Amino acid sequence: MSDAAVLLVVGGVVVVAAIGAGIWGARARRELSPLAGAHAHNDYRQRRPLDSALRYGYVSVEADVWATDGALLVGHDRSDLAPGWTLRRLYLEPLARRVAERGSVYPGLDAPFQLVVEVKSDPEETYRLLETELKGFADLLTRYEDGRIVPGAVRVVISGRCPRDTLAAQPVRYAACDGSFAELGEALPASLVPLISEKLGWRFSWRGQGPMPEEERQRLRRYVEQAHAEGRKVRFWDVPKKPGLVQKAVWRELQAAGVDYLDADKLRALSNFLRRLAKQAARKVG
Repeated sequence: MSDAAVLLVVGGVVVVAAIGAGIWGARARRELSPLAGAHAHNDYRQRRPLDSALRYGYVSVEADVWATDGALLVGHDRSDLAPGWTLRRLYLEPLARRVAERGSVYPGLDAPFQLVVEVKSDPEETYRLLETELKGFADLLTRYEDGRIVPGAVRVVISGRCPRDTLAAQPVRYAACDGSFAELGEALPASLVPLISEKLGWRFSWRGQGPMPEEERQRLRRYVEQAHAEGRKVRFWDVPKKPGLVQKAVWRELQAAGVDYLDADKLRALSNFLRRLAKQAARKVG
């Protein structure tokens, strides 16, 4: 074999490798269509916060925040916090850029993209900082004016320690609070509490093994029906985290009951689950 031939073979290998790397990169960047009801639990723990959720088509993400030296740092515990790891940099600015480029988070998506902000530090101090941040992104956000909801590309819901009285007293604001099933029937305006978020184990003993007890299934459906009748959406957290039959059984029951947001820590698992169900439903209709 001549030197030219050797060079050609080596060059061919390099070219193939480069093409392979290009294909892999394109797949890594490719976005799937949006999935109604897909919520990225503790999204900041993903390798690429927000970006991974958007790539898999999630329509809701969650970030825990701590008021720290005048900034809102993101992390589950104080020991997780790092300078520059802020709500603005990880979520607000990227969402604003995306909407500026595309017109919405997902073109054609009817409902606003949901950003759940869980308050971990002093609620009043944290909300003061959050309100200041949100005002800087007013054109991006759903706002609430004297009980009237004006939809934006992104809806912010405060979870955990939400200073509800403070929000209720504001004529104009850019966030709402989540609530609990215990508050259903209390005439709280949906503009103040549009979302019910609870730990699954607080209401149900079933954890996905075997069939869900019929009494619990009917109770779940009553909760969801009442929340929907009051104009609220429903989300459960602490769904089994390990992908497998148990996790899918829980998702299946929650979806069948009309739960609006399904939680996932492993984003691909829920994405695959929901897309498979959608294909099955389409085949039945066809």
